[in-house]
Amino acid sequence: MGILFVKASLLVTCFVGLFSCHHSGISLRGKESRSQKPNFIIILADDIGWGDLGINWGKRKDTPNLDKMAVEGMRFVDFHAAASTCSPSRASLLTGRLGLRNGVTHNFAVTSVGGLPLNETTLAEVLKEAGYLTAAIGKWHLGHNGLHHPSFRGFDYYFGIPYSHDMGCTDTPGYNLPPCPACPQHSTTTSSHPRDCYSEVALPLFENLTIIQQPVNLTSMATKYADKAVQFINDASQRGHPFFLYLALAHMHVPLVMTEPPRNWSCEDPYGANLRQMDALVGQIKAAVDGIARENTLLWFTGDNGPWSEKCEFAGSVGPYTGMWQRKRDGSSAKQTTWEGGHRVPTIAYWAGKIPANVTSHMMLSTLDIFPTVVSLANASLPPHRRFDGMDISEVLFGKSNKGHETLFHPNSGAAGKYGHLQALRLNQYKAFYVTGGAKACDGSIGREEHHHPPLIFNLQNDIQEQKPLDSKSAEYHAVLPIINQALLDILQDTATDNISIADYSHDPAVIPCCNPQHLVCRCQSTYWKADLKTSRKQLD
Repeated sequence: MGILFVKASLLVTCFVGLFSCHHSGISLRGKESRSQKPNFIIILADDIGWGDLGINWGKRKDTPNLDKMAVEGMRFVDFHAAASTCSPSRASLLTGRLGLRNGVTHNFAVTSVGGLPLNETTLAEVLKEAGYLTAAIGKWHLGHNGLHHPSFRGFDYYFGIPYSHDMGCTDTPGYNLPPCPACPQHSTTTSSHPRDCYSEVALPLFENLTIIQQPVNLTSMATKYADKAVQFINDASQRGHPFFLYLALAHMHVPLVMTEPPRNWSCEDPYGANLRQMDALVGQIKAAVDGIARENTLLWFTGDNGPWSEKCEFAGSVGPYTGMWQRKRDGSSAKQTTWEGGHRVPTIAYWAGKIPANVTSHMMLSTLDIFPTVVSLANASLPPHRRFDGMDISEVLFGKSNKGHETLFHPNSGAAGKYGHLQALRLNQYKAFYVTGGAKACDGSIGREEHHHPPLIFNLQNDIQEQKPLDSKSAEYHAVLPIINQALLDILQDTATDNISIADYSHDPAVIPCCNPQHLVCRCQSTYWKADLKTSRKQLD
């Protein structure tokens, strides 16, 4: 009840400008300087493949800045998103709890009334209480209606879109499969479009609680994200105040945006161009950190889930984690699934003078670990009366420990089975599947839903492609099966006795963000944004 009162109070105070933003720059007010606590920047890429980074797979040369950051920091090759689709993955990162606990088991829609349950405490709320300036820039996708908006979830400043950028029409629709049309310009416009395209309401861009542009100009969005992020870093650092920046990128989710006119349409690589743009943006953030707060800032890059394989050439690479058992039976083994390609994500941590350089960690770790690790490094306290699925890995970051998880649990995130249910389990090098199938591949096939009792078990040490499960009659299978089953039973019993939340997944068209209901597709643009566009045409190098 207390936290709801605090959030309700924030709803009132936000309007009177305890934290304000102007077109000339972010203005931080009412904050006094604190002693030197570390700063934290979490950069979350969207739908990125493990194999998209050159340093991971070597098939592409589009990520020089990330590759350099890995050489200067620590690269994690067995790091996993807590879910394999947007909303549940982000909820787990910001709470340190699986969807079975925090209530977010599948994606929220443009008409969603609810979001991340209000009794769940976000990382931003913990750090704000500890004296940090906090900002969320980019995609939210954890609820946009009322108190679910990021401005009431611990963030002093918010600049971004409320959900994925394919969940509203734009005037610059970019590359998608199937392609979606631009927003209609006239009410008489009639056109047929694929079922998954949005044509009735344009995609909004928020600054704090205000929609400043609808539809969003996708071609300039990355530049604006970078500018706002660097501005926040500079302003917070100049005040001598610790900060937390959560930068949730649109890259590499469709639609892919071409920021430069293609020189040769037949040879252009939209995915590679967007990968290079993302890499340049990360390089810009790192340069800002190195220039102003190099030895006091933890920069953590990771992904929310694997690539969306049904988008074909507009999707990324899973690298060697191909999930061949599933692929041979049709369907995808990437995003939405519990195969390695769905949740094993590229991850790099950089902190000059703290994290040893040029280290590759093979520890089994998770985005669930970000919450307890950052809370520990900030010398803050974990929220009481609940249990966490992540662990403090600060000693791993500092090269003082090789201890990772012994078990990780992978929930259904939109494939076969019930949302949020734990359908796969990792035990050291072993991976067990209780349900498979249900996700669409590039060829349009959808794997048949199959329930496995006893489970399929793969030894990833010998079979990273998840191609051939252990023989259920073998001694190895019978040795590991009871341990796997007990681990699953233990977490289910633990969850049953925990303080869990239930998300509101009800729908109401009235909650769709719309800055001007009188205009077609809610079209509007603020005065300062129009002026800003004239002077902000530069693209990332």
